[in-house]
Amino acid sequence: MIAGEITKADDIPEQDLAVSKSSSPIEKQQDVANLDDPEAPSAEVSSKRQRLSDLFTIFCAGFALISDGYQNNLMTATNVVLTHLYKEYTSYYSTQVSNALLVGEILGQITIGLVCDYLGRKWAILITTLLIVVGGILGTAASASTPIGLFWFLTVARGVTGFGTGGEYPASSVSASEAANEHTPKQRGPVFILVTNLPLSFGGPFVLSVFLIVLNAAGSNHLNTVWRVCFGIGVIWPLSVFYFRWKMLNSKLYRRGAIKKRVPYKLIIRYYWKTLIGTCGAWFLYDFVTFPNGIFSGLIISSVVKTKDIQTDIEWTLLLSSLALPGVFIGAYLCNKIGRKYTMMVGFGGYLLFGLIVGLAYDKVTKIVPLFVVLYGLMQSSGNLGPGDMLGLLSSEAYATAVRGTCYGISAALGKTGGAVGTEVFTRIQDNLGKRWTFIISAIAGLSGILITYFFVPNITGEDLKHSDEKFRAYLVANGWDGTMGEDDLQALADKGIPRENNQLR
Repeated sequence: MIAGEITKADDIPEQDLAVSKSSSPIEKQQDVANLDDPEAPSAEVSSKRQRLSDLFTIFCAGFALISDGYQNNLMTATNVVLTHLYKEYTSYYSTQVSNALLVGEILGQITIGLVCDYLGRKWAILITTLLIVVGGILGTAASASTPIGLFWFLTVARGVTGFGTGGEYPASSVSASEAANEHTPKQRGPVFILVTNLPLSFGGPFVLSVFLIVLNAAGSNHLNTVWRVCFGIGVIWPLSVFYFRWKMLNSKLYRRGAIKKRVPYKLIIRYYWKTLIGTCGAWFLYDFVTFPNGIFSGLIISSVVKTKDIQTDIEWTLLLSSLALPGVFIGAYLCNKIGRKYTMMVGFGGYLLFGLIVGLAYDKVTKIVPLFVVLYGLMQSSGNLGPGDMLGLLSSEAYATAVRGTCYGISAALGKTGGAVGTEVFTRIQDNLGKRWTFIISAIAGLSGILITYFFVPNITGEDLKHSDEKFRAYLVANGWDGTMGEDDLQALADKGIPRENNQLR
């Protein structure tokens, strides 16, 4: 019954859904109001201002997500440093401090995802920027009378930072996707990846490079200074784009398709339940593997290299994180060639292949450190190629503008839940089953990811996002929802432009 209703809504001819310039009542209205600027979205906003806003939105998303990548990987080196500084910094506290960011990100993704749809992309982005700055300052200034007190202070600081970085996922990503859709719909996928997952992935090598520079400048006798300076540097990036974010506009898609009152959650779940299972399940598995392997990679390398030299450990970890970057570019190339769905399956297949190779031959592989690092790096690169690139892209394309932030936030939050679970059990798996099993379990997660992607993830083609918006609008109207969509200059009744006969699909 539900599937039939959705199919009927999808089968409505596009000309009846007001998706073309000739039939949209909104666009007819704007044409009359902008005779001297026919490309303007409305009388209140010129085409030049909208284009500049879209370009700055894309640019700032990339720059701000470098900050997120920086924060996500900051504990990789910090865990190594704190282990050298404090004998009390056991696996219990390293997991606690590392997981604080993930817990904050889960809360931030859900909360800011809702804010993103209710208040708009701009306000959501401004809130997340401020939270990252506050959390970074707290982390830099962390102090206590005992080491345990310091670890708890860092836990709180990382939680606040995590709320901000988590909120950046739906806020920045959906904004970048919608802005890219206005400029280059056919290349929206590659553009989106290059301003979202590339900066996030670059955060790993970037933060390790910063650590090495600060370590060499301060010296190994001033490790307390080293980690605090690195925390402080993380505040610079969100502050540098705050002004541009303050001046940005909400996207045309949002101003036309937002639902701010009487949100039909029941209809939304009926329409998107299968897609939500796909994006949430795949993201859970991806972060279950990638987060603990990122956070604890420094400690893993240290146990393999068997050296007490911090610089050597971080240099090998830097090489490992750099090997993960090529996967981002390969995924950006493949997403249009073979489709989002199959690119993601290829990436999960890499987890299966390299996880089994390293896991089953762990004792032999770890005796050859360069070989171990290369195979480990190829596994990480496969993650970037597939789910790393595709999950954000799919979550920003598969859902209508009205609920894009919310559904993206829920999907990403389930992912971070997987990351928190993975981080929590990672050391326990190592201690109880052996280190090889962290890789074997990664391979099992890869196989599970392939199956979930195949059965639940839609194969998005990359068509203009306004088409899926109109299909969703027709579905809501056909099932009795009669609210208002859009905001400010592009607001209109949901059923405007849909012929009466197409409203009788209930």
